[in-house]
Amino acid sequence: MPTDSPPDDATVPAGPAPIEVAAVGETMVVLCPAPGEPLEHADRVAVSVGGAESNVAGYLARLGHRAAWVSRVGDDPFGRAVVRHVAATGVRVDQVSVDPAAPTGLYVKDPGPEGTAVHYYRAGSAASRMDPGTLAAPGLAGARVLHLSGITPVLSASCRALVEHAVTDRPLAGALVSFDVNHRGRLWPAEQAAGVLRDLADRSDLVFVGQDEAETLWGTADPLAVRRLLPGPETVVVKDGAVGATALRRDAEPIFVSAPLVTVVEPVGAGDAFAAGYLAGLLRGLDPVRRLRLGHLVAAQALTSSGDNAPIPPWAWFERLVDAPVEAWSPLDLTGALATT
Repeated sequence: MPTDSPPDDATVPAGPAPIEVAAVGETMVVLCPAPGEPLEHADRVAVSVGGAESNVAGYLARLGHRAAWVSRVGDDPFGRAVVRHVAATGVRVDQVSVDPAAPTGLYVKDPGPEGTAVHYYRAGSAASRMDPGTLAAPGLAGARVLHLSGITPVLSASCRALVEHAVTDRPLAGALVSFDVNHRGRLWPAEQAAGVLRDLADRSDLVFVGQDEAETLWGTADPLAVRRLLPGPETVVVKDGAVGATALRRDAEPIFVSAPLVTVVEPVGAGDAFAAGYLAGLLRGLDPVRRLRLGHLVAAQALTSSGDNAPIPPWAWFERLVDAPVEAWSPLDLTGALATT
């Protein structure tokens, strides 16, 4: 099993520079009425695009890394909109297949006084027809990281087989397998998801999981207990929202890094941004503390911006804060500061 330091000398065919990260999963069209307006009374909706894995790829691309989104879309206007949107973030989309017989997935937001409900229309979608063969594309050769999430295995039996193939058979030779647990309760209840997600996570190299997810799925929010439940990965990163994140590496002491203070505009996509920041730190050879810091800093961009793909400041901004002395990081307050980066 690879370590959590991906290879940088993989042999690939001559041609365009090989991708560094292949992010595999479904991205859908999102329909949303005006804020606070219930869907049943809406006269019009805004159209956008959302998907966990393509979000990760998008942040990595804007951080300067060669990232590809791997998926399927329908041969329909929604599918073309999704591909165009993801490509606009700098992500390679040449590994996206177009399915003439299945539609692009869709989800609809329904704002209400108790929060926003989400309605999925993705059963039988083009992406749900992905299978282990999806990872056989020659364009993926040489990838240093294969990023997956716990959303994909619930989409269909063939999608679950894809993820099992990825973590067991390692079709991308030498690639580190990154797995974000990303449990979606509306797609499958915890009692159904717990065992599957634990097994897939335990066969990965790097795992991201929220403490709230771990408690819902496995009955514990203690990072050390989560690590004992997942002995297989080289690294397990347990995230505790606005508090911070803990990296638990095999045979090493846990490392906790607090999250900076920010003014939250929209929490959606912050977990994807954190994963992208951590992976960018890993690809750049940063130590575990700096990887966690970079994860927090990219997540802060997402938290303080509406939509799934926040603007990214120049690398020098990140570098200055990632390298800050401990006494400067611990009370780090970015409230109101990100708008000027």
